[in-house]
Amino acid sequence: MTALPSPLSLRGVTLTYPDGDGRLTALDSVDLDVPAGSLTAVVGPSGSGKSSLLAVAATLVPPDSGSVVVAGTDTGRLDRAGRAALRRDRIGIVFQQPNLLPSLTAVEQLQVMADLAGRRPREARARALELLDAVGLADRADRRPHQLSGGQRQRVNIARALMNDPAVLLVDEPTSALDHERGAAVLDLLVRLTRARSTATVLVTHDLAHLERMDRTVRMADGRLSADAVTGAEG
Repeated sequence: MTALPSPLSLRGVTLTYPDGDGRLTALDSVDLDVPAGSLTAVVGPSGSGKSSLLAVAATLVPPDSGSVVVAGTDTGRLDRAGRAALRRDRIGIVFQQPNLLPSLTAVEQLQVMADLAGRRPREARARALELLDAVGLADRADRRPHQLSGGQRQRVNIARALMNDPAVLLVDEPTSALDHERGAAVLDLLVRLTRARSTATVLVTHDLAHLERMDRTVRMADGRLSADAVTGAEG
């Protein structure tokens, strides 16, 4: 039986930035495949290229060379509008800070995403309430961000990223502002939702305490990616 292609596949991805008279290499010939329903953690010191990897995978920054394929679409063949549509429909992004709109309730934060995708309001609200229930916030649907704890706001952030049924979920340091207990709960939630929703999830993290929950851990150093058994703490 032929294996299905991974929803996220990077091949030979190189990314450089201007640096004085030269170029700084942020990603150096990176290869990465993330199967559906699995969670890959990316660890490494600050400045190693982790954020650049997420930006390229999210189609926010085009690489200098190499290919990025999302849900079967070669993103290098898309123009800016095509990449924006792909992000909206096939990629969920969980930023380090939730960045929730202060005037909107939890359910409205999610409905905005559905509005952008052209879903009907009634259908969008039903979907939003379903996701809030999935992240344990059914009873907080009508609360605004200032009425939620940090962990609850991050769970709204995760639910919002899943609103349009993405094939790929990209998560940037989701536990950085949370204590150990709340951070563990958020990671458990991401693992559970990745399995239930069959997303290909990439998680950038400095938190090494919960890596046993991941399907795979890879390490970034100087823009290069390698599979690695991770122990100890990152600098």
